[in-house]
Amino acid sequence: MQNDIRHTIPLWPHRRLIFQMTRREVVGRYRGSVLGLLWSFFNPLLLLAVYTFVFSVIFKSRWNAGSDSKTEFAIVLFVGMIVFQVFSETVNRAPSLIISNANYVKKVVFPLEVLPVVALLVALFHAAVSFFVLLLAMIVLGFKVPLTVLFFPIVVLPFLLFTLGIGWFLASLGVYIQDIGQSIGLVTTILMFLTPVFYPATSLPQQYQHIISLNPVAFVIEQSRNVVIWGTEPHWLGLSKMLLASAIVAVLGYQWFNRTRKGFADVL
Repeated sequence: MQNDIRHTIPLWPHRRLIFQMTRREVVGRYRGSVLGLLWSFFNPLLLLAVYTFVFSVIFKSRWNAGSDSKTEFAIVLFVGMIVFQVFSETVNRAPSLIISNANYVKKVVFPLEVLPVVALLVALFHAAVSFFVLLLAMIVLGFKVPLTVLFFPIVVLPFLLFTLGIGWFLASLGVYIQDIGQSIGLVTTILMFLTPVFYPATSLPQQYQHIISLNPVAFVIEQSRNVVIWGTEPHWLGLSKMLLASAIVAVLGYQWFNRTRKGFADVL
């Protein structure tokens, strides 16, 4: 399957360009600040501290009814936020990627399809830093880091393919329908509250459980918590199905982008 996707979506020849653009964007985001790239470490650390204080001290929330841990809610919540932020950051940026890089459109040799890939990798970089902060916090706060955490990259791989496919689709659509860029932030905010980021999926009424099961972001968040916190193996059958569906979304998103890119110059 990986070889088929590689031939269908030829990104490998552009790997150096993708790396250079990703590095430039990550470094450029913090250029001019005193701490520089250290902000990518302090930002998630501050968020985790805020989550821990708000949910364990103010709301006294517990993820499990029988749990006595005051910080468990914040840790579980943070895992969901890390995963969802990869999706939301990539999708929110996608509609404006071509418009904000209009100078690349007229360059025939420039591979425009790498722009959503770069956006995804930048989001993934920040997620990786946040994940490191999460593991460090778990150790400091006395949580056991299970060996199943090694399955985390396998869990998120189909999710990244899915996000990239959506990114390609929205990057193209945003050129022709610029209202997409104005509304996508609202859509991702609504989706965040419809996804078990702030609450366990089991807390929903039974009649809504099937709706959550159709949400691919919800599935990945739940599986991520299983391997990172609860120490259980992923749902392999569910991951296999999601990998297949995500590969289809990625291929369709790329094909849509490739076919519609011919009209970018006329619109811009």
